[in-house]
Amino acid sequence: MKRIAYLGLGIMGRGMASNLVRAGFEVTVWNRTKERCRPLVEQGARQADTPAEAVMDAEAILYCLGNDAAVEQVVFGEDGIMDGISEGQVAVDMSTVSPDTSVEENRNYVQNGLDFLDAPVFGSKNQAAEGKLWIVAGGRKEVFERVRSVFEPLSESAHYMGETGRGSSMKLVGNLIVASQIEALGESLVLASKIGLDLDLVLDVIGRTDFRSPLLKSVGAQIVERDFTTQYALKHMYKDANLILKLAEELCSPMPAMAAIRETVKAAVNQGWGKEDAAALVKELENQAQVAVGMEQYV
Repeated sequence: MKRIAYLGLGIMGRGMASNLVRAGFEVTVWNRTKERCRPLVEQGARQADTPAEAVMDAEAILYCLGNDAAVEQVVFGEDGIMDGISEGQVAVDMSTVSPDTSVEENRNYVQNGLDFLDAPVFGSKNQAAEGKLWIVAGGRKEVFERVRSVFEPLSESAHYMGETGRGSSMKLVGNLIVASQIEALGESLVLASKIGLDLDLVLDVIGRTDFRSPLLKSVGAQIVERDFTTQYALKHMYKDANLILKLAEELCSPMPAMAAIRETVKAAVNQGWGKEDAAALVKELENQAQVAVGMEQYV
């Protein structure tokens, strides 16, 4: 498998597409904002004007898009992927979307003679650029094995989760944990600030104890340093929270903590911080507490 179409060059996609080019694949790229294709073209990729054009000669079609609506538009819309496909190709949706969307994609691809995987990723901008993402895939096992060589330059590991929709489901389960950790961290640092604890010492304890994690370490440093450069956009956390709660409601699975977290994230997005990193949810907690983490003055 050598010829790859990659669609969607956002925070995650541009790193993944770049790694595929560096790994020696023949990559055709497409993005709604065409200027984002330029760095990939300079690396050696070919640029397509439409999704349909991008996928015509590809053996594997990969895309990472912002939400379900974007996937539906790029896949099923005018000059979309469906207008350029041919039998024998493999389509891989690496977006974070509803499992229902993944099932609908699979149904349409299979009807047209293609194989499909829902294969979202864990990790953020840095892991995408470094080829150290973690992929969770749903679909037929033989299709997963067929594209394993494509996943290798993108990821630290790739995990087969079962039938179609299981990759998307696992991504929501994982993002529930991510959101819970960031919310808990934000609340803890706000409380520590109200108490007057030395935040460098607080972070040192967080990084050494039995509740330590890479996420707490990296996001904790971001918050204390007031660095909200986007790795995982807050607006996407809000989108994911809605997907998680919708799935939980359908399955009658209790979700009291996630419901509360969504309200924090929603309030932060409504304040205009949606394009900042998910760590910016702490700003809403700071507003309520009237203290700014890592700063002397009250907000």
